[in-house]
Amino acid sequence: MEEAFDEEKRYYSIGEVAAIFDVNTSLIRFWEKEFDILKPKKSKKGNRLFTPKDLQNLKLIHHLVKERGFTLKGAKAKLKDNREDTARISEAVDKLKMIKQALGEIRRSLD
Repeated sequence: MEEAFDEEKRYYSIGEVAAIFDVNTSLIRFWEKEFDILKPKKSKKGNRLFTPKDLQNLKLIHHLVKERGFTLKGAKAKLKDNREDTARISEAVDKLKMIKQALGEIRRSLD
């Protein structure tokens, strides 16, 4: 998953969102149906337009389902009951991944 997205951008297409999370567009559509916290706007042509808030919610869903192995039912319950802790844990995991990447680059430069 790409680590960052442009907070200044107002809308993302489903293709951009899928690329950010390195998943298929069909999975994004599926999660949209399964998680009521995802509410992308639709263009006149019917294309989904995701906001930065939608991306934050997708990031939490991705973290729970893809990284921590939660079932969809478990992820829904976790988001409902403990959203703030889930967000903090997800941020910590992202920071640790960035540190790991930086350490890997340092190690490669020393070899």
